[in-house]
Amino acid sequence: MTTAITPTGILLGQFTPGTPEWEKARGGLCITATEIAAVLGLSPWQSRFSLWHKKAGLPSPPFETNPAMEWGVRLEPAVAAKYADNHPDLTLHETGTWRHAQREWQRATPDRIADDRLVELKTSPTGDEWGPDGDPDGVPIHYRCQTLQQMDVLGYRRTDIAVLIGGCDYREYTVWFDETDAQVMRDAAERFLDDVRHGNRPDIDDSDATYQTIRRQPAGREDVDVQIPIDLADRYEATGANLRAAEAARRQAASEVLDLIGSGYRAVCGDRRIAYRTVNPDGTTHALQPYRSTAA
Repeated sequence: MTTAITPTGILLGQFTPGTPEWEKARGGLCITATEIAAVLGLSPWQSRFSLWHKKAGLPSPPFETNPAMEWGVRLEPAVAAKYADNHPDLTLHETGTWRHAQREWQRATPDRIADDRLVELKTSPTGDEWGPDGDPDGVPIHYRCQTLQQMDVLGYRRTDIAVLIGGCDYREYTVWFDETDAQVMRDAAERFLDDVRHGNRPDIDDSDATYQTIRRQPAGREDVDVQIPIDLADRYEATGANLRAAEAARRQAASEVLDLIGSGYRAVCGDRRIAYRTVNPDGTTHALQPYRSTAA
């Protein structure tokens, strides 16, 4: 266990994700390092809308683990051991959840503290979102936001990120503290929390997190008709028709790709990986999975 005080941080405790203690340390009118990207509209997992509802104490989707999260936790010690092997001059300490000494709303839970720096330990199945090993611009933007807030809370100026990709591709990146970016994040977080206090709900966006949050708001069902604007009615019906057409076109394209793959594994076009085939125990196709595009 590391010290309970860093240059600007105060340790709240060590909590297991998903427990009531963990929820309490992250709940209420505070912003954690994993939430700051949502405040900025940069999170792949949360939206401003979904986070606003959570902070306002309104019904929100519960915290749920998934296989990627489970294996991230299971592999964290292995990634930490590899980082330690690469940096024998450093001593890694497990840590917990912190708040800033003056800004009580600002929270962070770094994976490790190592002498003069913080250390984040990540896993990724494909690494599509990560740049080459050591590339200062190779860190996904939402993780950069996370590390900047962690440094801002604890008072550190450097974070090393160790990433294990696909179970065998180990990479390291360094993120340095940037006061200008940190101030932008602080200002955005304080405006966001002020909107929560005053009931200023963010606009509805196209994210799944927003849709899942809205689904949880009404309780029960009354047998009444609710008038909606004509432009929204037209847009909803048009997108439904377009979606059905797109799904039909995708099914046809998938059938043609699978037909050409045959008993093969991957579909490629030149140097581009397009999709790969998963199979059932009897060898028949289970699904055609697209590779995530990295094109701008």
